Amino acid sequence: MKRIIIHWTAGGYYPSDFDKKFYHFLIDKDGIVHNGIFKPENNLRCVSGHYAAHTGGGNTGSIGVSLCAMAGFKSAKDCGKYPITPKQFEAAMEFCAKLSIQYDIPINQNTIMTHYEFGLKHPETSSAGKIDIIFIPPYSWVEKADAGKFIRSKIKWYKEKLQGV
Repeated sequence: MKRIIIHWTAGGYYPSDFDKKFYHFLIDKDGIVHNGIFKPENNLRCVSGHYAAHTGGGNTGSIGVSLCAMAGFKSAKDCGKYPITPKQFEAAMEFCAKLSIQYDIPINQNTIMTHYEFGLKHPETSSAGKIDIIFIPPYSWVEKADAGKFIRSKIKWYKEKLQGV
């Protein structure tokens, strides 16, 4: 596996069977990690119907992690009835740190990114224009352009903590 792409489901606080088809791991509002239908290794060679299709144009070699939240999101001032919870966000960052260790994925802007960032880097793909993750409700002061950098800094902090650095 070469990268982790982080999403929100744009749904409620718990993963649906539909969500589980598209993401390898889903984190609910209480910080509990749920497995999707497919293992990350299924995305080493994407065969139709046998991999998690979480990022248009970027699935091969990518682990899809999604926070179950953000249904009804319109803007930072109107993020719907299911904003990302602090417990959920922190659990997701710690889980991504564990994946980084398990799969030996370095933490940088090319290897750990949001779906939004992937779309910006690859405007020719169907991921262009995706808005997950442009706003982090528990950290509402983080600007849209800095969300990915903030996420990576959190994951790095958890990774160092897990490794006793």
